[in-house]
Amino acid sequence: MNDTICRDTNPAMKGRQQAIGQVLIEALPYIRQFEGKTFVVKYGGAAMTEERLKNAFAQNITLLRKVGINVVVVHGGGTAITRVADAMGLETEFVHGKRVTDEKMIEVVQMTLAGKVNQDIVRLISSHGAKAVGVSGLDARTIEAVPCREASHLGRVGEVASVNTEYLDLLCQARLIPVIAPVGIDTEGNLYNINADDAASGIAIALKAEKLIYVSDVEGVQCGDKILKSVCKSEAADLIEQGIISGGMIPKSLSAYKTLDSGVRKVHLINGRLVHSLLLEIFTDSGVGTQFVVE
Repeated sequence: MNDTICRDTNPAMKGRQQAIGQVLIEALPYIRQFEGKTFVVKYGGAAMTEERLKNAFAQNITLLRKVGINVVVVHGGGTAITRVADAMGLETEFVHGKRVTDEKMIEVVQMTLAGKVNQDIVRLISSHGAKAVGVSGLDARTIEAVPCREASHLGRVGEVASVNTEYLDLLCQARLIPVIAPVGIDTEGNLYNINADDAASGIAIALKAEKLIYVSDVEGVQCGDKILKSVCKSEAADLIEQGIISGGMIPKSLSAYKTLDSGVRKVHLINGRLVHSLLLEIFTDSGVGTQFVVE
């Protein structure tokens, strides 16, 4: 609190102060409910590239850790990978949204995701007062991978086979924030590029997380001019049949319910272009995105 002797008696300022107080009071039961629980946050989209949004995200993650929530961040970095590949004269090719990853490209993926992208996120979170630690899926075999069964033609594209939860639990118990680059390793030491959404889901399931939160450029499930605040599995099926959930939102919805069916309590989809969307979704009654819930 500012220890100035003068107090602003402007009615508008008083109204603003009361509104801030109400938001803080509204957050209190959520803080109590989630203390000691684990949230897995997939970080991607504009929130990874715009300075104002990057700083807001880091502040949000820091606050979650400070109020006693175990936070595990899984990040993407496709734009950075493409930029480095271009600089190295490597052609970038996508098939159904997945990057074709040959032996040279997996080196770029490892160098970029587990290197600069990962460490920049660690540095930013740490600058706001939390203790973040960079983790590649290779470290302590955090992500053991197998070739992606549905995309064998994509080369070194993999999927999560198992997660070293003991290692991640130790980091969380030390009040550290693991920041995970989604590069996996198989039993023979081969490296795999893993889609960050899929990696986040696999990690959330393995950790029995309270929440999996996707921070992207999508506001949520849109119905007309409204964002649906909450959708259960049967409602999602109806919305897909009606064409309200369509295009790229269909696999996101199906993935969300696969995650819920595996024990994660809630999956949230929020727009990272909205400043402090993470806190608004978690600590306010109205939220700002869509939460996928069990029946």
